[in-house]
Amino acid sequence: MLKIVTGGNGLVGSQFDATYHKLSRNDVDFTRRDETVALFKKLSPEIVIHTAAKVGGLYSNMQSPADYFEQNLRINTNVLEACRLSGVKKMVGFLSTCIFPDAVEYPLTEEKIHLGPPHISNYGYAYAKRMLEVGVQAHNQQYGTHYFCVIPTNIYGINDNFNLTEAHVIPALIHKVFIARENKTVLQVPGDGSALREFVFARDLANIVEMLLEKYEQTSPLIISSGVEISIKQVLEMIVELMNYHGKVEWQTSLSNGQHRKRSDISKLQDVLPGLRFTGIYEGLKETINWFESNYAILRK
Repeated sequence: MLKIVTGGNGLVGSQFDATYHKLSRNDVDFTRRDETVALFKKLSPEIVIHTAAKVGGLYSNMQSPADYFEQNLRINTNVLEACRLSGVKKMVGFLSTCIFPDAVEYPLTEEKIHLGPPHISNYGYAYAKRMLEVGVQAHNQQYGTHYFCVIPTNIYGINDNFNLTEAHVIPALIHKVFIARENKTVLQVPGDGSALREFVFARDLANIVEMLLEKYEQTSPLIISSGVEISIKQVLEMIVELMNYHGKVEWQTSLSNGQHRKRSDISKLQDVLPGLRFTGIYEGLKETINWFESNYAILRK
């Protein structure tokens, strides 16, 4: 049985073990339909874990919303069609909590995805990801497939993208602290640190998806989170401590915090996988930072 991971060199895709055939942009351009379909037909996988996407941080999304919308729409449409045409039995697509409406009653639940427009800061990416969920349900209805989507909260971990113009909040903060420490400069951080987020360690996420492939019998989307909220300021304080930065921290309060919070309801996940345990944020940050320091010369930055 062949199992494929798209985005196999990325943060999440790289966490799956050697039993998975990992596809990266070196193997195929997922924005090209014919190329994607041809490769899937050649490989004939039974299971596909679809993590490939154009991803980036808050400010990258704000600067290039059309790029995020168009590229992700193409990637997701092509992968879905390739799965269908090559007879894939199970497919897991990756969404994000940023797809939820900006004006929504908390906590977030899977039923609230389409109740209103997403936050303006990443609406291009968010709408494209919503369409993956729509496409999955449409395929299930029309073709009798067993595809479903997961909705992880903010993901971080080893093999992340630390490029300051593209990175999500944790890798961006780690890289910023490293630069400030090495250059003995002031650490400037966008926003005021009050925004609240739930984080999930990438290795935990990969393990959970593997369990869901075995135990989850529905096709409706599923939120994956530890359910623990923490402020960006608290995350930064941990990173500063773990990286031994003793300089000044300057919050750039004129810049956007993005959405203030994205608190989620994980009762559905707990029903499917009772007793699930997550890596604590401090332990996850420590492992990520150790990897970052050891691999700085070769990591994505």
